[in-house]
Amino acid sequence: MLREEPVHTKAYPFALSKIRDYAQLMKPNLSFMVVFSSVISYLLAPGIRFAWKDVLLLFMGGMLVTNAANIINQILERYSDRLMKRTMVRPLPDGRMGTAEAWTLSFFSAVAGVLILGICFNWMAAGLSFVSLLLYGFAYTPMKKVHPIATFIGAIPGALPPLIGWVAATHHFGTGGWALFLIQFFWQFPHFWAIAWLGYDDYLKAGIRMLPSRAGKTPFTGLQCIFYSLPLIPLVMLPHELGISGATGMWISIACGGYYTLCSFLFYLRNDKMSARRLLYASFIYLPVVLLALVMDKL
Repeated sequence: MLREEPVHTKAYPFALSKIRDYAQLMKPNLSFMVVFSSVISYLLAPGIRFAWKDVLLLFMGGMLVTNAANIINQILERYSDRLMKRTMVRPLPDGRMGTAEAWTLSFFSAVAGVLILGICFNWMAAGLSFVSLLLYGFAYTPMKKVHPIATFIGAIPGALPPLIGWVAATHHFGTGGWALFLIQFFWQFPHFWAIAWLGYDDYLKAGIRMLPSRAGKTPFTGLQCIFYSLPLIPLVMLPHELGISGATGMWISIACGGYYTLCSFLFYLRNDKMSARRLLYASFIYLPVVLLALVMDKL
């Protein structure tokens, strides 16, 4: 005689599956790097000493707002995601989750994140994080199908976390915060374009325009990467000149900028998968190393 499986044992796989879906929807790896830059900028601000409570609260608030923006991105792109191998298994295009559930999760995540930043730090930082969410979700996301300028639009909310961290610490927009904003702003272009070059065919199927040239995978993309990676070399000198970072961090950051530019130059010369992948890996290395180098004299 067959025995019916207890209800509670059936609930565990469902709960685990739902947690995995939520994690996939929120893109925690991407969110972590974005919020990490906000925490580093907060610690670089004058008069701020490392305190676990403040760091965790800032990290939590930033993660919640970033998660909300990522969910909006996936809601609006659910039909496009069905056409791409990389994204077709996400919860929304795969049909494992409805848009009502996703919108609800995004709403509560955004509200919780903004409240944490506003109550625990200041409402200027909270408002800036909300502006970042709106730009990413409702300006950058729909523009991706219209014009390559979407990369420029997306780089603005992508670079706001350091400014949010600075404002959370100082209660005002300072030169140091804008310097960190510019570093993260310029870093994003080679990073995005390397991803767009490698996934060009998938993006083309979905009607998403990411590369700077309408002709597609031409050396012009590599040339643009050089134009955006080269300014990072002088830009990383600004934190030292402003007195918020030490000389050692500056020289490490300059070396990272030189390597990033070299990878962009090789991508321009070769315009192939290997050089695009090398540039992408360099982008993954660049930002965390530079941020840690800038803050290491203060920790």
